Amino acid sequence: MTIEIRNPSRDLRANARIQDVFRSKLSLFPGTAYSRTDVDLAVAVARRSADIGEATHSIAFGQAGGVVVTVALTLKDPDGRSAPRGLFATGDPRSFPLLYDANGALVTAKLETFALHYGNGNAWYGRPDRLLAGNPLVVGTPAGRGYRHWAEGYVHTGLYGLIPLTDALYAYGGASVLASGSVGRELFTNETRGYVGVEDAYVGLIAGYTDEAGNRLAANATFGRKRFMLGEGFLIANTAMNGGSRAALQANPRWAADNLALVSLRYNNTRLEAFRVNPDELPILDSKTVIDGINLETRLDGGLSLGASLLHVPRSNTNYFTPTATFGREGLQVFDGRFRWQPNGPGQAGPFVAGEAALQRNARFDMRAYAFTGEAGWSFADAPWSPTASYRYAQFSGDNPGTARFERWDPLLSGGNGEQWVQGINDFKVVQNSNVVAHRFQLRMRPYPSIELVPQFWVFRAESLINLGGNPALSFLGSKDYGKEINMTVKYMPSRSLYVQGHVALTFPGDAVTRALGTKPPPWTSTMLFVRYAF
Repeated sequence: MTIEIRNPSRDLRANARIQDVFRSKLSLFPGTAYSRTDVDLAVAVARRSADIGEATHSIAFGQAGGVVVTVALTLKDPDGRSAPRGLFATGDPRSFPLLYDANGALVTAKLETFALHYGNGNAWYGRPDRLLAGNPLVVGTPAGRGYRHWAEGYVHTGLYGLIPLTDALYAYGGASVLASGSVGRELFTNETRGYVGVEDAYVGLIAGYTDEAGNRLAANATFGRKRFMLGEGFLIANTAMNGGSRAALQANPRWAADNLALVSLRYNNTRLEAFRVNPDELPILDSKTVIDGINLETRLDGGLSLGASLLHVPRSNTNYFTPTATFGREGLQVFDGRFRWQPNGPGQAGPFVAGEAALQRNARFDMRAYAFTGEAGWSFADAPWSPTASYRYAQFSGDNPGTARFERWDPLLSGGNGEQWVQGINDFKVVQNSNVVAHRFQLRMRPYPSIELVPQFWVFRAESLINLGGNPALSFLGSKDYGKEINMTVKYMPSRSLYVQGHVALTFPGDAVTRALGTKPPPWTSTMLFVRYAF
């Protein structure tokens, strides 16, 4: 995050102090998923400072992915007054979606629209009859051989608010409704469908204290329907399901968990979280899974970030399979550690290295599964197009039929987007994050500040020839070669409100797929273009 003062004073030390005060009051933490509403609420808290009159934020593409938030401050007039803002305070319709903002109290609306066109050539390698056999999401005629396309869209609207209870304690909450629809032949059905449902519905308390030395202690408690992501999504990202009866399979608009209970403590650059998340799964696939967890993250000098998590699944109906036995997810324990080192800081030229590793056990039976990943790259921020090149290796264990122990990795709620843990645009739909070894070569380029290009090349292999629990057509593999994929994603973000993204992907089936289907299948191509506008 960067902080700029639009009308700085002549006292440079005073400017620096005001920036520090603002930064210390924000409850945001680097690496969390960007939410315009969450940033607006945090800015409203920080605006109560005696020196700050106005504060707005903007976003831009980050050098190593994601977005960077820039806050622009305006210092108060000498009389110390800060005028109320928003449609209800000023009557100016240009203030929308901000309805009211004065002295720490804030009410803001959300109105987001989204339209998407998606096309597939030879989806499921032209054999949906094999790769979708027994899939409960299949209704009617799914996409398959030849070119098929469909359109999706959604409208997301709601109200979010914040009110100070004391100078150090705030209450906040949000509620929203999301309507989605799809038409055309998509990956699982050709039926036109639509769905309207509650998305966000949560309340919370946030408290903070800054001592004379500038140390900041903040506490946050949230309960209700809300999005949650752990780290960079290696274990928990997709806390809601889309598609099926809810439509909008590829638009993926729903993220809020059915129920999230989260308590967070932050001291300067260290954060401790305890949570319980019940994901909002599709009714036809509802596994009744609940995940409890503890998460610790910290940022150290020298550009080093560390994190560790402990998860436990007290309830679930999900099963694991071997050729001779069936086990259950209930009782699963996960131990996870991760790091990121970027010595020159985000947006600066230089190297970065990241890694994460996790071990899974189960209190009810003998299980030992593992997953680990390592990524290394270099940002050429000062070069034309500011390219960033990186390579990532990821391995998720499969079951070893030669042991009585169960070793297949459970991906839980892993996901996010194509640069997090949705591995490959097409291949991921066939091979999930289990029993897979993935090599990703990625280049990120910005020919203009508002345009980002992200080409990727993937190589996918199986770790074990036993793949029970994955796609049924690939339960027993004749080869470890899943395939290769090349894709290109183009992003355009001219403003905080408008975002456009498209991709083209070409996926070549490997020998494992060829043997499972009994014939050499054609490559799978896909194209996508969407436009999102948030008022």
